[in-house]
Amino acid sequence: MKPIRIWDLPTRFFHWLLAAAIIGLIVTGKVGGNAMVWHLRLGYVVFALLIFRLAWGFIGGYWSRFASFFPTPARMGRYFRKQSTPEDLAGHNPLGALSVIAMLLIIALQLASGLMADDEIAFSGPLTPLVSNDTVYLATDFHKDFGQLLVIVLAALHVLAILFYRVFKKQKLTRAMIVGDKLQAEPVPASRDTAGTRLTALVVIGISALIVYGVLQLGN
Repeated sequence: MKPIRIWDLPTRFFHWLLAAAIIGLIVTGKVGGNAMVWHLRLGYVVFALLIFRLAWGFIGGYWSRFASFFPTPARMGRYFRKQSTPEDLAGHNPLGALSVIAMLLIIALQLASGLMADDEIAFSGPLTPLVSNDTVYLATDFHKDFGQLLVIVLAALHVLAILFYRVFKKQKLTRAMIVGDKLQAEPVPASRDTAGTRLTALVVIGISALIVYGVLQLGN
């Protein structure tokens, strides 16, 4: 078994920052009141993180790129026939990839609905002036109920999957997302994780933040 760099540092920071932000959003959303100020701020953080991850899925480390783990029919077929190649399993396995994509899409949908939601008390999303009242109503209803439930369920399933792999398959998925390396029995490409890639990530997150700022100004 040889350690191979699978998750570059920017991907690891993204993962843990997103997890912390989602927990914060759930808590502040439940508390309400003055906590909603932080709910909005954390929403903007998630917005920037999602833009960053979209870009990093094309220019990031090898195993962070969508092309390396997208669950194609061929990869899914090999996985369920238990004929996966080492590269099919080095990063996200095909089933895990489906979970990751579903999570990102649901978070993006929840974010979009939040930008257009209005609690009719003290807080409204920055894009509510740009859409119709019917859209605001639908976005608010989704954001407060079904969308929030979906995020919680997917997050819980994500944690349960990690525990399942830890207990039954003896795979420490969390450790790899902390240190970046995974022990591999067979050679696979290593993700590039250099000072240059980390500097690139800082530039990308800066651009992502500017995009978020620009979008928020649309409603002013």
